[in-house]
Amino acid sequence: MVTKRTGGRVLVQALENNGIDHIFGVPGESYLEVLDALYDAGEKIRYITCRQEGGAAFMAEAYARLTGLPGICFVTRGPGATNASIGVHTAFQSSTPYILLIGQVPRQNTDREAFQEIDYRRMFGQMAKWVAQIEDAARIPEYINRAFQTALSGRPGPVVLALPEDMLRDVIEVEDLEPASPVRTYPGPQQLEQLHNMLEKSQRPLFIVGGSIWTDQARLAFEAFASSNNLPVSVAFRRQGIFDGNHDSYCGDLAWGPIPSLRTAVEETDLIISFGARLNEGTTSKYTLPQAPKPKQTLVHIYADAEELGRVYQADLMIHASVCEMVEAFTAMTVLTENKDRAKWCRKLRADYLGALDAGPQPGDLDMNLVMDYLRKNLPKDTIVTTGAGNYADWPNRIYQYCGVDTNLSPISGAMGYSVPSAVCASITRPDRVVIGFAGDGDFLMNAQELAVAQQYGGKPIIIVVNNNLYGTIRMHQQRRHPGRVSGTELWNPNFASYAEAFDGYGEVVRTTDEFVPAFERARASGKPAVLELQIDPECICYGMPGLSQLPPI
Repeated sequence: MVTKRTGGRVLVQALENNGIDHIFGVPGESYLEVLDALYDAGEKIRYITCRQEGGAAFMAEAYARLTGLPGICFVTRGPGATNASIGVHTAFQSSTPYILLIGQVPRQNTDREAFQEIDYRRMFGQMAKWVAQIEDAARIPEYINRAFQTALSGRPGPVVLALPEDMLRDVIEVEDLEPASPVRTYPGPQQLEQLHNMLEKSQRPLFIVGGSIWTDQARLAFEAFASSNNLPVSVAFRRQGIFDGNHDSYCGDLAWGPIPSLRTAVEETDLIISFGARLNEGTTSKYTLPQAPKPKQTLVHIYADAEELGRVYQADLMIHASVCEMVEAFTAMTVLTENKDRAKWCRKLRADYLGALDAGPQPGDLDMNLVMDYLRKNLPKDTIVTTGAGNYADWPNRIYQYCGVDTNLSPISGAMGYSVPSAVCASITRPDRVVIGFAGDGDFLMNAQELAVAQQYGGKPIIIVVNNNLYGTIRMHQQRRHPGRVSGTELWNPNFASYAEAFDGYGEVVRTTDEFVPAFERARASGKPAVLELQIDPECICYGMPGLSQLPPI
């Protein structure tokens, strides 16, 4: 039986029908009808009230990466939408399914520059897969289903829908729809035969694995395929977790300045198989590794979006296939003929990667290499680690070993301020897991207020603030381009431990290597949101880099 409902209730029901159980947002008067409908939804959909729309947008993006469902973020018009835009851009560059829902001015006031009015089609046009405004409440189920369909199909990404507040108040009769069914693509038999032949002939193959919406089932199946065929596997920029770092085929991450052995491997390989990775700027060291647009190495590019294939790199074989569907094809593929050279190549790359896990002694009283060594050896395998942007992120991204597709949350866009909200989201939605958020001192204060959200909803992430009193990445580039001319990159910081205590959390300042382990275990045992401030020497600028003052000029 179809009953009369407000547009707000129709919308909430459409979200519930599509499997959503968490929504992140900052309340606004422009979507009060949605908030009222969520009151009736009760425990079916949990609305997480955040403290700033940027933090809410990051939490929704992290939720999507944890669940495979689109992250849902509600914000109000104008300032709310502009604050949330950072999450849309992050979702776009990370290929994360995501839906931003924005309260909008009443329809009768459109195009008058009404209070906080923005044309979101123009604002988000290059940041989203689809941007629209729902003018008719009777079409809400259609629009919501299309949003899910678009966000999840092909290359996943963000959708933005504007919701005029008077439209949400309209009382209508409309039937709900069945959940959206995302489109998945499968490789063709001729392509698979060609790929198998290329792998058979290769002496030095190298996989570059990336993309989103992986499942652990697909990860395990692909790991078994790599193991049975002695195939070395690297991961794209900030895609650690897609392939277990403890697996004998794993040989590191390709990112800005990869470990030397992996850089050499890309140059020496006779076959690159990019599987699920776009081959973006971060993965390819500014499109030089391999060289764009036509690599000297034979290149196979497998991707879920046909428009991405051939966009930058001219591949020798292009396969339009979704990640999990391609994994099914790999597992059904005939095992490669035993090849001693290929097996030796795989063992060498693995050994070189293991050697790179030790960065050696670091300058100062607190050695980040030893901090990471302890965490790598002592954290549970399913620990969720988040990072934001900055050189500090190389420590967890390079020498921590991830073991599951939802264990690493890092923004491909390089957005600062991501680490705290994503850690808060992970701890709220995965309360049975240990959650560690790495933040630089600059990164932390961009969204540190979201610790209040953790406290309100029972989250207990441990935030490790790597504090060198610098915008470290910018200082690094500044030192190399303008040696000795420091401008704009020094920071004054509060006591971060006291900041945590102000939120009724646990806080501690760590100044030496010996202090770290007991401090970390105290934070973990506290059962509270925790902040550990690690005061490191500014010379310790980055994993694998010389001291700040020793950097060679560009």
